[in-house]
Amino acid sequence: MTRRILAPVVLGAASVLALAGCAGASPSAQSSTDAPDTITVVASTDVYGSIAEAVGGDFVDVQSIITSPTQDPHEYEASAQDQLTLKNAGLIIENGAGYDAFMESLREASGSTAPVITAVEFNHDYPGAEDHDHEETPAPGESADTHDHAEGDGHDHIDGFNEHVWYDPHTVEHVAEDIAEHLGELAPDHAADFTANAEAFVEQIAGLEDSLGEIEATDAGAKVFVTEPVPVYLVEAAGLDNATPNEFSEAVEEGQDVPPATLLESLQLIDSGEVKVMIVNPQTGGAETTQVEDEAKAKNIPVIEFTETLPEGQTYISWMQSNIMALSDALTA
Repeated sequence: MTRRILAPVVLGAASVLALAGCAGASPSAQSSTDAPDTITVVASTDVYGSIAEAVGGDFVDVQSIITSPTQDPHEYEASAQDQLTLKNAGLIIENGAGYDAFMESLREASGSTAPVITAVEFNHDYPGAEDHDHEETPAPGESADTHDHAEGDGHDHIDGFNEHVWYDPHTVEHVAEDIAEHLGELAPDHAADFTANAEAFVEQIAGLEDSLGEIEATDAGAKVFVTEPVPVYLVEAAGLDNATPNEFSEAVEEGQDVPPATLLESLQLIDSGEVKVMIVNPQTGGAETTQVEDEAKAKNIPVIEFTETLPEGQTYISWMQSNIMALSDALTA
């Protein structure tokens, strides 16, 4: 079974010396007199990188730390090159809530003072989210860590909270708007472009929500089994019922063995004929997920895959639309 253990950032002495040799002011502190042609945006995964590209357009250079659909962000082990990448950031985008904890370690190691957007803080279920100030931005040269964050600080895993917020269209809307606001402060001459791009992106999100509404109109209340919580926000937005025993999906997410009684309960649920679709995450799994997946296929229950990062050649919008279409097709199969 894949173990979802957050690995620390390990930097060799030679790497640290090499980074120390990069003299001069950090590019994070971009002054009005020597502002670059593009703003370097560093995202923890290509999911947020794609959103930043949509908002920033030609005025940003987006670098995503994790781009492989086979890489589990929970287990990612950052490198010296990642540290240098973050050191050069003008804006940083992370998920938060322990999902990409390596970003916090990288910020501390690199000494970056770039403003940080933490996506979970825009989710309505996040503790203290109502207190989050979407307009808060560190002053030039000031570390983002000196600002107050919502309860939980966006970094630690929170029991009972689903950190996979990029599957929640409403959260992504706010993230896009905040990216535009931050970019506009870093490059005021292009603020109107960033705002227009964000508005166009939000319109596309509205299209996704319309598609989810169509599923709800025909299949509201249909039971879905998810091997872990990755797609739950999208499932709920479609008006579907996540029937998975909590102990099952939580164990898989944490890289632990599913308790035998929970596995039995899950298999009985699948055998009951109540489950209409199963959604699996191909980036994680183990013997228990294989067992329930095999059981679903034996019962002719459609099994579809939702990943945590972008498939090759996809944008955030095209990827989510593909997921929604796959869900809709599965429900009518």
